[in-house]
Amino acid sequence: MAERGGGGKARAADPARRAAWEVLKTVRVDDAYANLVLPAVIEHFRLDQRDAAFTTELASGTLRWRGLYDAILATCVDRALSRVEARVLDALRLGVHQLLAMRVPTHAAISATVDLVRDIGNEGAAGFTNAVLRKVSARDRDEWVAEVAGPAGTRKHLEVALSHPAWVVEELARGLGPTRVDELADLLQADNDPPAVTLVARPGRAEPAELPGTPTRYSPYGVVLDGGRPSAVAAVAEGRAGVQDEGSQLVALALARAGLDGPDRTWFDMCAGPGGKSALLAALAAERGAVLLAGERAPHRAGLVRKALAGASGVAGVVVADGARPPLRPGSVDRVLVDAPCTGLGALRRRPEARWRRRYDDMMNLVLLQRSLLSSALDLVRPGGVVAYATCSPVYAETSQVVGSLLGGRQDFVLDDATQLLPEVPDAEGTLAGTVQLWPHRHGTDAMFVAVLRRWD
Repeated sequence: MAERGGGGKARAADPARRAAWEVLKTVRVDDAYANLVLPAVIEHFRLDQRDAAFTTELASGTLRWRGLYDAILATCVDRALSRVEARVLDALRLGVHQLLAMRVPTHAAISATVDLVRDIGNEGAAGFTNAVLRKVSARDRDEWVAEVAGPAGTRKHLEVALSHPAWVVEELARGLGPTRVDELADLLQADNDPPAVTLVARPGRAEPAELPGTPTRYSPYGVVLDGGRPSAVAAVAEGRAGVQDEGSQLVALALARAGLDGPDRTWFDMCAGPGGKSALLAALAAERGAVLLAGERAPHRAGLVRKALAGASGVAGVVVADGARPPLRPGSVDRVLVDAPCTGLGALRRRPEARWRRRYDDMMNLVLLQRSLLSSALDLVRPGGVVAYATCSPVYAETSQVVGSLLGGRQDFVLDDATQLLPEVPDAEGTLAGTVQLWPHRHGTDAMFVAVLRRWD
């Protein structure tokens, strides 16, 4: 390490903290998802299991609580946060998380963050970082919340204290509905609780008993991993099982369980990437002699679907195609899944950066796409067949409103009661009667929505 002014040698940044900073930088610069970046960063820095766990908590926790931490930093910095260099602000947020949410001694949190700022090439900001974090360390988390979040019980308090943008809080409250809005604080807190890793045993290829963990509450195929890396599980490494949230498993089950009039030969997953639901659906289709065709617009995501389906039975193929213009004849499919692109606000515990990346205007554009995809799916399914519309979002505009608007213009479709297709899941009816809305605070799953629509003969 090069000599610094005064004759002393600057200490190199701790690798685990530098790794966490690299995750934040990649999320900010490349619009990456932290859960996808973390494994590569951990491998690059050759972190052992203990340091990898530290890096994961530091990076993910900082992203979850960024709203609160920025409110705190705004009171400790003598300028607008927008005028603080982005890479230094990332380091400051990491320092605040260590001070207020991790078992890191105050002196270690501050000195390690100062070392990090030097290491990323900003010697001039080291003193600034030290001064700011000393101000933060003067109070504990509860004291800071009381100062920056305003009166308890107000919507503003929830936004700051539980670190969600105002528009997201409003949309989640609307998704809960007027009779459930008192659950809003529990929902926001659940978004900030790191999720367990859930595996799925693909029927006919693996049994849940092969997987190390605890059976999931609702899905007969799911197991909550006890610990360790999923890739170390033999069935996962061999593609006979995979990582899949229980809510996603239930979406596939709802489509597969819907009764049909007539043949049951051809299934279509319209927006299949990255392939988890396709793999489960293909296994379920194979058990009854049907086949699944997977469609995905983005070529690189279609590649992920092919990888997920490798070695599976019940696969008709993977096609690169726009779901709004699928390469199938109208009325030729028995079952269709539309797992539509959405805001992802139902998976904030898994992808915490999405709450800061998404904007209200994004939602409006996505709703137009969702309606187009569902309309296309309704044209594809034959009389007597079914379409499942799903989103990883509980937002009313992306869920019940999309389904209701399409049903209003299609007299040849009726809404099946999806709650009857998933009878093992309690208290899951969506704001539109007959739909299912799962919740992290109520069911321990991502906030998946599913509606099942049946075409009249």
